[in-house]
Amino acid sequence: PYYVDINQNLFLEAYLHSSDSNLVLFVDTCVASPTPHNFTTVTYDIIRKGCVRDSTYATYYSPYRHMVRFKFNAFQFIRHSPVVYLQCELVVCRAYDYSSRCYQGCITRSKREASS
Repeated sequence: PYYVDINQNLFLEAYLHSSDSNLVLFVDTCVASPTPHNFTTVTYDIIRKGCVRDSTYATYYSPYRHMVRFKFNAFQFIRHSPVVYLQCELVVCRAYDYSSRCYQGCITRSKREASS
């Protein structure tokens, strides 16, 4: 557990331990939940499919491709436990593979065309 006050900046860093220096790390999704076992019912999206959903989210410079750094403001779910659980999905890609997920950035779902 990591204890912070409401609205305090929470800084995170993820690092890929690999002997392959040609790998890139990308934060795809980070979701918060008031419970540790359910990240689908009552959730708060910080970032989803590479799209930032929380205005306090920010990325920071990393000296390595296989490291990501970011922050957001701490919060709590109203009428729930003061504890917030975080689940992040990161993607590992080959460096300079511009067709990979790591280089696509924010993915928004395209709307379907209505048929006649």
